[in-house]
Amino acid sequence: MNNEDELGLSETIQVHLKKSLSTIKAEIESMLATIDQKECCILNEFEQIHSVFTDMQMTAASYYLNAYLSPYTDRYVALSTALQHLSERNHGALIVVKRNDALPPLVHSGIPVGADVSHTLLESIFYPGGPLHDGAVLVDKNQIVSAGNVLPVSKALREGKLGTRHRAALGLSEICDALILVVSEETGRVSFALNGTLYPVRPGEMDSRPVFSPDVAVPGGD
Repeated sequence: MNNEDELGLSETIQVHLKKSLSTIKAEIESMLATIDQKECCILNEFEQIHSVFTDMQMTAASYYLNAYLSPYTDRYVALSTALQHLSERNHGALIVVKRNDALPPLVHSGIPVGADVSHTLLESIFYPGGPLHDGAVLVDKNQIVSAGNVLPVSKALREGKLGTRHRAALGLSEICDALILVVSEETGRVSFALNGTLYPVRPGEMDSRPVFSPDVAVPGGD
């Protein structure tokens, strides 16, 4: 597996996750106690458990995202602010953050930008109707290298309907270690792709600062 600095959960996140797990445990115990009743309907309980699991995943992913980005860019706050604003406005966005692997052979046709990463510039690039809003922005360290880039689209069969941006984010993440941030134009939801997997995040929770320890494996790493 690929080892990076280990991300230890903060006490606040630990408390939140433990509380959520306790809620799930109580729901499951309640289902076990009533499942033999002939008139028992457990669909609502399943929905509640699913909702708690989704909340836990988004909280953890929002927290871990900083760990995966912070060794490669100092502009995490600018990125998270841009994502929050784009999400609130339902402005679609696709942002590639270079990590270790070279990207020029994989990312095509971009327009050079060569400017420092700022939330205002990112928001203007992805303003609907703009000449570059449909392509991907490439970030290397603290600079926006280019915009309007074309990414390879994932051809893997996946559950659920995915738009072009999400399939492009997955496609690039399947063949390199870049981290790709996505904002859905339809729902405003934010997620990131890493090693061929999409993780939903809450932009408002992305400013959480992680605590590092040695030897963690990036999810899906070799």
